[in-house]
Amino acid sequence: MPASAPAAATAPSAPPRTARARRWGWLAAAVAGLAAIAMLQDHFLYFPERASVDDMVSSGLRAWPGPDDFRGLVAEPPGPVRATAMVFHGNAGHAGHRDYYASALAPLGIRVILAEYPGYGPRTGTLGERSFVADAERSIALARRQYDGPLLLIGESLGAGVAAAAAARQREHVAGVLLITPWDRLSHLAAHHYPWLPAGWVLRDRYDSVANLAGFGRPVMVAVAERDTIVPARYGEALHASLGEPRRLTVIEGAGHNDWIRHVDRAWWQDATAFLLAPPPTQTK
Repeated sequence: MPASAPAAATAPSAPPRTARARRWGWLAAAVAGLAAIAMLQDHFLYFPERASVDDMVSSGLRAWPGPDDFRGLVAEPPGPVRATAMVFHGNAGHAGHRDYYASALAPLGIRVILAEYPGYGPRTGTLGERSFVADAERSIALARRQYDGPLLLIGESLGAGVAAAAAARQREHVAGVLLITPWDRLSHLAAHHYPWLPAGWVLRDRYDSVANLAGFGRPVMVAVAERDTIVPARYGEALHASLGEPRRLTVIEGAGHNDWIRHVDRAWWQDATAFLLAPPPTQTK
């Protein structure tokens, strides 16, 4: 009988994956996911719209300080100038979409500068808190050199975070700050919208207005929208509670995050500017 064929050699089976190895695998995947979120956060926070200077200039608004060195738009009041207000807008579009500030404030004798961010409109530059705040400081310095009188800062939504940080760094040049639909800390808002995300670990941009305005010592008015689902009013209320005097909180009744402007009138703006421009109380000995 023929000799039987030798049995085929079999490869040793791989040892079963241990629980520890599985845990390390999940951890590595989680870390990779968080790293991806950290790198992509600009796409969740910033929504710039590109436009030329000519596209942004409109009736009553001209390039500031000029078309060759564009930092925003400016509107002059029809009569004497009481103050200048520099506006930092929300995270979408560009400064040319915010002409409603000029319509509201110029008739009250307030010159309005609609500041533009790097990377928005016709401007080049990097998106992000460090870039925006440093650029805001340069715009504030330019406005102080160019114009006499008090300078107010107005920030809406994301712009409230920019205005708070810039005001803290340029305190001596700022008479008062109006923050509209603001948050207290961006990490708190991120945790609200993304409760599964460890926002404190992955956020590169912090926009911590509580820390930035600690000890500010100038008038700060916080305006929250009653029906705001994007930045719920409680975050602006928390910011107001953290502030020192002089401070004011106003709730815009019936308003959401994007339609608040339709819920305020001339009297509201008169009251806001009167508070921000009020002389400090005299010190008694």
